[in-house]
Amino acid sequence: MTSYKELGLVNTREMFKKAIHGGYAVPAYNFNNMEQMQAIIQACVETKSPVILQVSKGARDYANINLLRNMARGAVDYAKELGYPIPIVLHLDHGPSFEVAKECIDNGFSSVMIDGSSLPFEQNIALTKKVVDYAHQFDVTVEGELGVLAGIEDEVSAAQSHYTNPADVIEFVSRTGVDSLAISIGTSHGANKFKPEQCKRNADGILIPPPLRFDILQEIQAKLPEFPIVLHGSSSVPQEYVKMINEYGGKLKDSVGIPESQLREAATYNVCKINIDSDGRLAMTAIVRKVLHDHPEVFDPRKYLGPARDELKKMYIHKNIDVLGSAGKA
Repeated sequence: MTSYKELGLVNTREMFKKAIHGGYAVPAYNFNNMEQMQAIIQACVETKSPVILQVSKGARDYANINLLRNMARGAVDYAKELGYPIPIVLHLDHGPSFEVAKECIDNGFSSVMIDGSSLPFEQNIALTKKVVDYAHQFDVTVEGELGVLAGIEDEVSAAQSHYTNPADVIEFVSRTGVDSLAISIGTSHGANKFKPEQCKRNADGILIPPPLRFDILQEIQAKLPEFPIVLHGSSSVPQEYVKMINEYGGKLKDSVGIPESQLREAATYNVCKINIDSDGRLAMTAIVRKVLHDHPEVFDPRKYLGPARDELKKMYIHKNIDVLGSAGKA
């Protein structure tokens, strides 16, 4: 067994406490490869932001859990080399079972999410508590989920969303012992969050999606004061990247993400972790397509992955400063 403390990582407990009191959210960025990890660490060191490196089931299958663990160890050393040792969490995103959560805990993850949101309430409690009981033996923090987000991302899929019922949160948290709670208030997984017909156009012709259910968030916060809340599916789907991808050979559908202004507002509540994955995929793909279109002679992966990494860094800096408010909070 490898403890996350041997890798120089931290769990989320103190990180979330500071975020709640400071009125900001910690970025939770998904990564699958070296360039994504470099961009995340460079951006967070430069902005002095804490960060959660998220690993989905798809990332584990793609990159191997041992490689990911050692990339996280490398991220800690890399941050020091860049000049600022930011707090770094290695987190399992949407753990589907106790066995997967246990494997991650045993392999140096400092935080795990167990997603029993599609199960009946009592089964969700039983599964989540089983993970919590195991994780807390090793001071690993656990995120549970109530409510279902629509959309598709990696192997997480749901046709319809179900908002979190505020009446359930106290019982769920008290019976499971979770350290944080992911809720459903209108965000969704993947790049295709909202169809144009679900949105309204403002005076400038820009599509505006249905607003997040801040009334539900407020009710949950009233029941769980100072308890860490998590938002999944919080990419904003920057239209410049969608346009660039399609301009250089892609075929993305029209889609609208979560407005960054709403995410910033959410971070002033008890929302202390905001998950962003699709925006990183869009930025990276847009630049790779553009470079290969503009320079068809290129075959060195560094020539297109390097610019993609630089664009990711620029986007993450913007998220930390202007959206999540985590800059300067490391």
